[in-house]
Amino acid sequence: MTASPTLLLAVYCLAVTGFSLLGGWLPNRVRMTHTRTQLVMSFVSGLMLGVAFYHLLPHSMALAEGPGAADFSVWWLMVGLIAMFLLLRTFYFHRHDFSREDASQHGHTHRGAGTGHAHGLSWVGVTLGLGLHSLTDGVALGAVMHGAAAAGPGLAGIGVFLAVLLHKPLDALAITTLMKAGGWSGPARNRTNILFALLCPAAAILFYCGVDLLPYTRSHVVAGALAFSAGTFICIALSDLLPEVHFHSHDRVALTLVFLLGIALAYAVGGTEPAGTHLQGH
Repeated sequence: MTASPTLLLAVYCLAVTGFSLLGGWLPNRVRMTHTRTQLVMSFVSGLMLGVAFYHLLPHSMALAEGPGAADFSVWWLMVGLIAMFLLLRTFYFHRHDFSREDASQHGHTHRGAGTGHAHGLSWVGVTLGLGLHSLTDGVALGAVMHGAAAAGPGLAGIGVFLAVLLHKPLDALAITTLMKAGGWSGPARNRTNILFALLCPAAAILFYCGVDLLPYTRSHVVAGALAFSAGTFICIALSDLLPEVHFHSHDRVALTLVFLLGIALAYAVGGTEPAGTHLQGH
């Protein structure tokens, strides 16, 4: 399949915006049970790990080129991992599971679930942390699409797109759920949801278009951004999503299977991308 990276990026941004808005509106329409939420988180964590190792890091090394490409990409991967770790430690913002009833039935509690901390402004720190995370997601999407612009035909950036697409509803759900618990009105929640949904696409478009202002260094800027994003994806999956899911005693087989399914999907969609975006294309 041949498609312009610019057109694909526009489609991706529209889809990410729509899914993020949908996630923010879920508390008013759908009851996300504890088990359903855990299955989604497990799948997304596997997908993010697969995207980091099968897509973002190889793309970065391919763009960096030269004998020092691997060192360059690994250094930026570590910078991204440490930056996201510090962000998580500062804002403690990935609080996805607010299903108190199901959690109590399984004999455990979760961060932010039924602890009495959902006061009127508790959503601010969560929104700030997730907003910064959305900016890094946008950079990842913009960078992978820019790197694929000259790589040839294919469905560029599909792995990164899927990882971002499936993660945004959980983030938006966390924000609007906390706002609802804090007594904020429907219009206030909707405005916040819309602004949050636009952050990732805005960052993607700005990076995709703005990096060309650096004509002599843009390939290394894109390569560094891809490796940085790989580090953030790995940190989110390993230090936040997986511990939240896999330290539970219930549904171990199902949670493990959907985790592996996420990794398998990340690997499989590589066949739809331009060959030139991977190391083997050089």
